[in-house]
Amino acid sequence: MIKTDIIIIGAGPTGLFTVFEAGLLKLKCHLIDALPQPGGQCSELYPKKPIYDIPGFPEILAGDLTKNLLEQGKQFEPGFTLGERAETVEKQDDGTFIVTTNKGTEHQAPIVAIASGLGSFEPRKPQLESLAAYEDKGVEYMIKEPEMYRDKNVVIAGGGDSALDWSIFLADVAKSVTLVHRRNEFRGHLDSVEKVGELKRAGKINLITPAEITNIIGDGKVEAIEISKKDEEPFMLETDHFIPLFGLSPKLGPIANWGLEIEKNAIKVNNALDYQTNIPGIFAIGDGNFYPGKLKLILCGFHEATLMCQSAYKRINPGKKYVMKYTTVGGVAGFDGSMKVAKKEQVLNIKDL
Repeated sequence: MIKTDIIIIGAGPTGLFTVFEAGLLKLKCHLIDALPQPGGQCSELYPKKPIYDIPGFPEILAGDLTKNLLEQGKQFEPGFTLGERAETVEKQDDGTFIVTTNKGTEHQAPIVAIASGLGSFEPRKPQLESLAAYEDKGVEYMIKEPEMYRDKNVVIAGGGDSALDWSIFLADVAKSVTLVHRRNEFRGHLDSVEKVGELKRAGKINLITPAEITNIIGDGKVEAIEISKKDEEPFMLETDHFIPLFGLSPKLGPIANWGLEIEKNAIKVNNALDYQTNIPGIFAIGDGNFYPGKLKLILCGFHEATLMCQSAYKRINPGKKYVMKYTTVGGVAGFDGSMKVAKKEQVLNIKDL
């Protein structure tokens, strides 16, 4: 049994920042995540993509944000159960909760913070009979390491931001990039659509619309794909990689069976106070919660995590008053004995000069 103060379900940016905010309150955290490494979608789906709306960082790669958050919380010695999915929660007679994973690992704490983002998710896949046979053999649903496509022929299918952005990025990496979309119109940011148009005119991207991928050809690996356009004969295009980027299909997974109030496929919370769910002691923060005016932004998750930790402190320490101290004044004392504090200014007496 792993015992802690706060069980955090989800090791994405919001979950990782919770470790720091809880640490300032002398609360220990243990994180559970189905992915094999911390970072959530930032490390699994787009570690090399820049994020532009993190306060204080005009631009930061998603993977670097994960590293920074891990470093920020390091001195509070969080525990991790990775590669396991939170399966069940049981409230105990003493008011604590036991969260058990799909592999039977048990965790006990008075507070549960669900920071699981979209929850369990899987890529939306094209309806191709031969698709499964080529998965990890030239068919990829996400781009983890762009360098693997260097000097390769790549076909990307999709019409959203991910398909547009990766087509732009790989134009300088791959031998050739072909973007296929079933419509002439794209659903991405205007800047990205215009950039793809520029690269097409410059001969750096082959754009095929409206069209669909209707077959994959290859002996043990992807060697070509079949493209079909309306009122035209299908044609073959040689390629080393086929990357369908149709987005993710979000699901709450087993958490949906925990008796929590669900609205719009997200966990309903009280945002006027502390982002607590209908079950006292269980909170939901980050992209997986819902309240009027909710914005699914990382910076909003950071805000929610901060207020949630204040409420968690009061539940764990009833009647004990917490006096907030700014880190610029009091510094940050870690559970590992480390201390981060600003250097004190040297004061000299005028007579000593």
